[in-house]
Amino acid sequence: MKRTNKQQTKTHIKKGDIVLAIAGNDRGRTGEVYKVLPKERRVLVKGMRIVTCHLKRTQKGPGRIIRKELSVHISNLMVVEPETQKATRIGRRMNKTGKLQRYSKKTKHFI
Repeated sequence: MKRTNKQQTKTHIKKGDIVLAIAGNDRGRTGEVYKVLPKERRVLVKGMRIVTCHLKRTQKGPGRIIRKELSVHISNLMVVEPETQKATRIGRRMNKTGKLQRYSKKTKHFI
């Protein structure tokens, strides 16, 4: 019998974060996350991993060439800290109100 983990996986990257690519063809580029796919552990980032797709013509319209963004695995990304504009690792700890919140491991500030 196969076991399945129904618990949702937590990611260190959230929608709206500015991230830096640390691996792959886009290494060194930054962009904003506009969609997170937690089950696949991937995110979609504006301006990163752009590919060209050739669409065949149909009866409804002519063929065309479009450019779109593919997803990037979260292990290839680091969150850019808003204050220092440098990449940092992310941790979780309780804030003063007792809520679990993300913080920068480099500067110890909450994000």
